[in-house]
Amino acid sequence: MTVVDLEKDVPQDAPRPAPQDAPATGPATAADAVAELPDVPRRIGGFTRSGVLSLLGAAASGLCVTVLLFGELAPFSGALGFFVTAYLSFLGIYAVLTGLEEDAQAVRDRVMTVVLWTAGGLMFCALAMVVGFTAWRGREALPHGNFFTQDMQAAGPLDPLTHGGIAHAMLGTLIMITIALTITVPLGLACAVYLNQIPGRFSRFVRTIVEAMTALPSIVAGLMVYAVWILGLGMQKSGLAAGFAISVMMLPIVIRAADVVLRLVPGNLTEASEALGAPRWRTVWHVVLPTARSGLATAVILGTARGIGETSPVLLTAGFTAALNADPTSGPMVSLPLAVFNFVKSPEPTMIARGFGSAAVLMALVLILFAIARVIGGRGPGHQSKRQARRAARSSRRDAQRFAELHTPGLELFETGSSESDDETNTLLGGAGNGATSHDAPAPDNDGQAPEPAPADGESAPQGPPAPDDETRTGGAGGNTDLATGDSH
Repeated sequence: MTVVDLEKDVPQDAPRPAPQDAPATGPATAADAVAELPDVPRRIGGFTRSGVLSLLGAAASGLCVTVLLFGELAPFSGALGFFVTAYLSFLGIYAVLTGLEEDAQAVRDRVMTVVLWTAGGLMFCALAMVVGFTAWRGREALPHGNFFTQDMQAAGPLDPLTHGGIAHAMLGTLIMITIALTITVPLGLACAVYLNQIPGRFSRFVRTIVEAMTALPSIVAGLMVYAVWILGLGMQKSGLAAGFAISVMMLPIVIRAADVVLRLVPGNLTEASEALGAPRWRTVWHVVLPTARSGLATAVILGTARGIGETSPVLLTAGFTAALNADPTSGPMVSLPLAVFNFVKSPEPTMIARGFGSAAVLMALVLILFAIARVIGGRGPGHQSKRQARRAARSSRRDAQRFAELHTPGLELFETGSSESDDETNTLLGGAGNGATSHDAPAPDNDGQAPEPAPADGESAPQGPPAPDDETRTGGAGGNTDLATGDSH
């Protein structure tokens, strides 16, 4: 945008001749300095040659400075201190190099971008190391088919990997987590909706209890279910009791995460629904929950990841068995985390391999459950898949067709009635001799009388009625009589 000087009608950024009485090397004014700055937008993302060179130069300089400090100048030692010093030196040198070309805001932006990329890279490397190490240690047990189809009832610690498996642990984990999800999902979402939609003293009290239960140790949840279900009610250890204990661990996570997600739903959506007359429950069911569906699926996944890896509650409430048990109401049952614990603590290499193989299967199971939740949750608000877009288009066409069917008969009747009434009005006006002209009649001539229509070929001119005499006329020449009131004008 170019600023124009109204007095001289020339741009301010144009060179101005110095006054004759002013020195040639005088300081520029603030307006001239602002006008001389180019209005060029700063590039936010992407790579540039100078940026890449600055990044590589800062990395090399930081490494050299750290080697010099640890080797010659300072009595530093240790690998962790070396990497921390090198990284801090790299950040400082990169900020200096960026400041040579950019302003302070750009320097802060570049440095924070490097810090965030570093944090993301460290998290990804840690996750890759955990998954890779587990899969590498369990590579001996995973290729065997019996590892997924057999249990450990007929296999011992000294048996090779071709005997025994973890089918009982896989089935037990699926049964326990299904019971826990059946209890946790409705209760957790209902409690989150209550905390979000009905504020008050009791809701604040419930939120405090939920936040306190988030840090509840897993062994405490197992002891509570063990004391109430097994000792108090006299029930036996089973997968059902383990599902209860896991649900106690999952419930506060699901409630807390779902409450945060529901708070992000725009308030104008609920206000619009209530303004249209919808009750509160219908607004929640048709507006709030569908809008936050993706976030609610993430909340359920967070709770599932917390509950599926618990070991101590399962050991207290479900016991341990090496046989396959598909009945969650009777008999002990084992889960994958508990099987990993029992396999790894054995000194035999084959049992350790089974333990790491069970851990790899557990991670794969969590990944599968996460993918299923992502599919069920769909995309975020405002983003539709191709199937959802086609469904919305079909629904819109059906609504448009329904509205057309409702309004078209009324419009036809209205148009028919209006045309008939117009015809009747024109007939009455023409028969009564009123001077009003219709849309289809020819325009009157200068004497105030309508001209006679021209006769068609082969026809004689129609003979009009005899001209009225002076007594018949009311109002004199050129006069007119109002049929409604009888007044002449």
